Amino acid sequence: MCAKENHQRTIYSNKDLGRLILPLVMEQLLAILVGMLDTVMISGVGEAAVSGVSLVDNINILVINVFAALATGGAVVAGHALGQKNREQAGRFAWQMVLFLLYSSVTMTVFLLGAHRVILRAIFGQVEEAVMTSAVTYLIITGLSICPLALYNGCAALFRAMGDSKTTMYISLLMNLINLVGNAVLIFLFQMGVAGAAIATLIARTVAALLIFRLMFDGKREIHFQRRLPLRMDFSQVKKILYIGIPNGLENSLFQLGKILVLSLVSAFGTSAIAANAVCGTITNFNILPGMAINMALLSVASYCIGAGDFGQTRYYTRKLMRLTWLCTGIISLIMIAGAPLFLKIYHLTPETTTLALQVIRYHAAMCMVAWVSSFTLPNTLRAAGDVMWTMTIAIVSMWVFRIGTAYFFSRVFHLGLIGIWIAMTIDWMFRAVCYEIRYRSGKWEKAMGRQGG
Repeated sequence: MCAKENHQRTIYSNKDLGRLILPLVMEQLLAILVGMLDTVMISGVGEAAVSGVSLVDNINILVINVFAALATGGAVVAGHALGQKNREQAGRFAWQMVLFLLYSSVTMTVFLLGAHRVILRAIFGQVEEAVMTSAVTYLIITGLSICPLALYNGCAALFRAMGDSKTTMYISLLMNLINLVGNAVLIFLFQMGVAGAAIATLIARTVAALLIFRLMFDGKREIHFQRRLPLRMDFSQVKKILYIGIPNGLENSLFQLGKILVLSLVSAFGTSAIAANAVCGTITNFNILPGMAINMALLSVASYCIGAGDFGQTRYYTRKLMRLTWLCTGIISLIMIAGAPLFLKIYHLTPETTTLALQVIRYHAAMCMVAWVSSFTLPNTLRAAGDVMWTMTIAIVSMWVFRIGTAYFFSRVFHLGLIGIWIAMTIDWMFRAVCYEIRYRSGKWEKAMGRQGG
């Protein structure tokens, strides 16, 4: 029988949730604002530069999502150990997760740098030569930052598992300031263009990774690396991390791969569509900003509650945080619909690109109010419980059948262009939302921890 929601004795007070969520919101806001300013700065170099950078960013996000998923696996397992009041075990899991991230990210960096031109040509085909030149430059330099960013994401996930999102917020602030100042100096002062933007990103990520890694050696923290420096991996512990991390990583990477394949359609629509898609990709992030922050908080909260064996409170916090996400997303969606023309004025876009972007932003905002929360917030509880095979299967099927299949159908049959790509994306959302709600209400996810050995 499913556990009923129980909030007679809550583990997290509203104040606790506020301390966890608000820094995460600020961290997401910083990342989006700096990403937006990055695009604005690069747009001064030309639309070919914006297009090249946006294409490579999708490849980088694909790689980063793999390591973020592995970090999530480590954080969930460590969170379970904290819920069981076993700090020593949590620390051991955390160190094994970081080792695995380091080894695998170095391997990925070598592969990406060695095959960069082949990868770009295979995915994006014959784009304009100016766009390809910008893409190659940006990919080579930012590829060197994969390892530092994997380390940063791993440690940041552990801080969130401890309920300490304030530290990651401060480090994120530093990282984004370094990136912003570096862009200004290298792009405008030294006239380095796309290379300048990439170098600033590399420096910022490296500094943030070294700083947060150093903080993990504080023995007073619930999870720390003090006296844990073996370079050999313990595969019995890594296996538990990968039980969560691999399905989540496959889900995230195939999700991003699907986006890249859809981008091959966008690139066929011309430079104007690529630029509009890049700008929309940044601006629409504001629409889901609170939701992304609450998603990370829910993963940490649910992992702790599940580790403590309290599924009643897991359900209570799931619904509480989903209601909060719906409220925040709805308010921001209305602002986006009304303010989209004003937001687009800060970009140096042609009238055709501006018209395309305006349509996409308003459509995205409307659909966020309908399907985004159940599609992206609810599955974090399922993941925290170890029900990752279900979420992975639904995400992959939905991606290939709806997001990719309907995108090609809309573009080839109805000739809807860029807006057709975004319509296909929201059909994917709606299918996921229905499936995740059915799974959650069934209660089968509550038995997932038993299947992975506790």
